[in-house]
Amino acid sequence: SRISEGRLDKAMAVALTAEVLKARDDKTSGAVIAFLKDDPVFIEFSKSELDGIVARDDEDGKKLAAGVEQAVKKGVLPADLPPPTYEQVDVLGKTADEVADEIIAKLPKEGGCVMILVGLSGTGKGTTVDKIKAKLPNASTWSNGNCFRSLTLLAATWCEQQGKSEFDPACLTPENLASWAGMLEFGQFDGKFDIRINGLGLDTRVSEIADTVLKEARVGKNIPTVAQETQGEVVKFAGNAVQKMGEAGTVVLLEGREQTLNFIPSPYRFCLTMSDTTIIGARRAAQRIGAAAAAKVDQGTGPEEAVKAALAEVAGK
Repeated sequence: SRISEGRLDKAMAVALTAEVLKARDDKTSGAVIAFLKDDPVFIEFSKSELDGIVARDDEDGKKLAAGVEQAVKKGVLPADLPPPTYEQVDVLGKTADEVADEIIAKLPKEGGCVMILVGLSGTGKGTTVDKIKAKLPNASTWSNGNCFRSLTLLAATWCEQQGKSEFDPACLTPENLASWAGMLEFGQFDGKFDIRINGLGLDTRVSEIADTVLKEARVGKNIPTVAQETQGEVVKFAGNAVQKMGEAGTVVLLEGREQTLNFIPSPYRFCLTMSDTTIIGARRAAQRIGAAAAAKVDQGTGPEEAVKAALAEVAGK
């Protein structure tokens, strides 16, 4: 058995050199796969990586679905939302640039919009978004991370004001969450989009505290607990925020999972697919091998020797 010949990415035609390994991009993965495609250890390692990706995606999907169900019960998200339609984009045999260009061709030529990208892990969502952002001067990515951090800061502040010695998850009642979500405002401040946190004695913007207060341990260590309870609040906030950005002329790029992104309004929805799923496992395996090989090349090892050693090292763990 081998990684299917003739179905490989165009990026895989690149020769395996030290420069290609150090680049650590889609061409790196392609060169590693082309070099190892007949190696039985690599083929088995690729299969196990694919199995892991599918299992993790399934587990994450169930957790997100549970969070969404909870938000629907609380009345934060609508219960009767019809599932939106996604245009399928098969990435097999295409470079990341080609996938990005294919999507850009379907976006409005002028003004802003909200572009939503979903797909199985390993299909290249993050890389595609990076490519689109680089090609469009008015593009910007949206991350829910700062919303979760802001809500966690408010929850931690509330606990402190109640005289609690540490964070108490019992504070995450529907009433408190609704109150804290109401303390977040998205808009343009001094000509730039930002999130204002205004409540519990705080009046600040995320951009002013992103690298200080929002990175403190009282926020960081409690984000998973807060995020589990606030999927709906954050999705609702994000939906309003990205619409404002789109109306102001920004091409807003969101990538993630359908369970939550289904609630963000937009007609520009794409799902990256891979008609030969074995390539997903091969790509993920190649990313891990490529990273380990790049470190060996930096120490003076030849590229082919470095990849062989990296395969033995990574697949043996």
